[in-house]
Amino acid sequence: MPLSKEQKSVVLEELKSGMKEAKSVVFSNFRGVSVKDTGDLRNELRDAGAKYKVAKKTLIEIAAKEIGIEELPKEYLDGPTAVIFSMEDEISAARTVYNFAKKNEGVKLVGAIFEGKLLSAEEAKALATLPSKEELLSKLVFILKSPISGFHGVLNNTLASFVRVLNAVKESKPA
Repeated sequence: MPLSKEQKSVVLEELKSGMKEAKSVVFSNFRGVSVKDTGDLRNELRDAGAKYKVAKKTLIEIAAKEIGIEELPKEYLDGPTAVIFSMEDEISAARTVYNFAKKNEGVKLVGAIFEGKLLSAEEAKALATLPSKEELLSKLVFILKSPISGFHGVLNNTLASFVRVLNAVKESKPA
């Protein structure tokens, strides 16, 4: 059933506002995916702080033009296309779609818009495989803590060696 003009304008506004407000936008194809699997993907995306929207390709192109992207690559809009808006984290939507695509071959990550730039499928996959913020922070803490731990070990070993030498001297002398 075709959409009325009012319905199209509502969908167009949702797409434009999503593209403006999102930290990143991911494009995904979903050929041969069951309704249950699509629902599972929507739930995973919702948990990751992302919004999943399926719309007509012409509306997606118009929304992209209105936010300043002149032309979307054809591979973004090849087949049934979903637009995923990552609202909380830059890489959460890409990571969720990428991981879901590993389990379900009908879902494909075909591209993204990140910081106003178009990313190819390979670049979007690279974005999806980046470590999370928490992982990066834990690695930073480990790197910062490592020299201090080493220094502490050297100092502790020096004191322990001194105590062992004193103990050996005490045991070597007669009472």
